[in-house]
Amino acid sequence: MASITQLGYLGLSVSDTAQWEQFAATVLGLQPNGREPDGSLFLRMDEYHHRFILHPTGKNDLAYIGWEVATEGAMNEVADQIRQAGFAVTPGTSEEADARRVAGLVKFADPSGIQSEVFYGPLVMYDQPFQSPRRISGFKTGPLGLGHFVAWMDDFERTLHFYRDVLGMRVSDFVRFSPAPGIKMNVAFLHCNPRHHTMAFAAMPRAPKRLHHFMLQLESLDDVGATYDLCQAHEVPIVMKLGKHTNDHMLSFYLRTPSGFNVEYGWGAREVDDSTWQVQVHTAGSIWGHQGNL
Repeated sequence: MASITQLGYLGLSVSDTAQWEQFAATVLGLQPNGREPDGSLFLRMDEYHHRFILHPTGKNDLAYIGWEVATEGAMNEVADQIRQAGFAVTPGTSEEADARRVAGLVKFADPSGIQSEVFYGPLVMYDQPFQSPRRISGFKTGPLGLGHFVAWMDDFERTLHFYRDVLGMRVSDFVRFSPAPGIKMNVAFLHCNPRHHTMAFAAMPRAPKRLHHFMLQLESLDDVGATYDLCQAHEVPIVMKLGKHTNDHMLSFYLRTPSGFNVEYGWGAREVDDSTWQVQVHTAGSIWGHQGNL
């Protein structure tokens, strides 16, 4: 069975790309890397041409997910698996591949209707090294991919089946808790490489936004601390204070983006060795800290 290798990029629909460009550069430390004629903004965080594309289409939510595979053959195998599971797959045009700066891609929608792409051959710019606008040591990406995202899905079991049994991701663990009296939440965490989780989801069919947050992992704890101070000094909304998660052991805090969803900014997550990893269940999201309300 072919499987995806990493989260390659995220497409975001935003209402104000200029505000986002300033936020991404001066707060997150991402590098703006040009615009398309329609105003779409590219953001870098490593040797890839981009890890985010911000489209000025105003929804302030997730627009699409870009899943990377190693080769054209692997892309075609994953496409066949998606078709066999009963989902329509459309080959990307050469113009669409050029717009994404990849060698090739196919397009589909997941069980919740989220637009998604499987691609191979990203544009890599070793000749023009990543330069953060801020004095940070950089982001932990490489074979681990962009980071992770957490989304609200329509149906828990259908989503788990699709990402695990069709795209080939593996379950890391589950967090089951009660955010309020009478409400039970089950969050599934899945990985496709040693990063503890590349995606997580819970069922909330009528959520106002699909995207809850995306995560950026820093190479240095000092980068997280300096950004925490920066957010407080410049009144960037911090929605959850510093804390350490139960499952991936990430030390992080959460801040609000100009689009209303959140960013987890963290360091030090443990990684998964599939030869020894055992799925676990947790009933709390954090070992300590993370006070606030997401």
